[in-house]
Amino acid sequence: MHAEITHLDGAVESSVQLGVADLIADVVSTGTTLRNAGLRTFGEPILHSEAILIRSPHISQDDKQLVIFKRRLEGVLTARRYVMMDYDVPMSKVGAAVALTPGLESPTISPLHDQQWCAVRAMVEREKVNQTMDKLYDVGARAIIVTALQASRI
Repeated sequence: MHAEITHLDGAVESSVQLGVADLIADVVSTGTTLRNAGLRTFGEPILHSEAILIRSPHISQDDKQLVIFKRRLEGVLTARRYVMMDYDVPMSKVGAAVALTPGLESPTISPLHDQQWCAVRAMVEREKVNQTMDKLYDVGARAIIVTALQASRI
């Protein structure tokens, strides 16, 4: 087989639709963007990789800038695992709702103008968000809103 390699940067999935390429090799995490472009994977991955943090032996693990950098990285990773969920629930159902969304330390519960209801805010694991929303709705929660996180400090 004769193949010509063309290096592309960014949005390589569009190169097939534009006729620039018949096949692409791309760095992907989930493959969602490829599927959304009407493409499908074939064969095994070319390679698996991971990112690691390496420090110079001349820099202390307690170095203030290193500690801040690590905390920021951890915040981004946490933000990828969690979403913020807000919902309203009758006061009589708070216990059942909070059992479903305990948050990391504890959810935030705020009174509403209608004293029979309160607002709850808690971090929820992203992979469990739809099941949690369904269970909350069954408990009586309404106005359930999910917001993506950009970063966090846990």
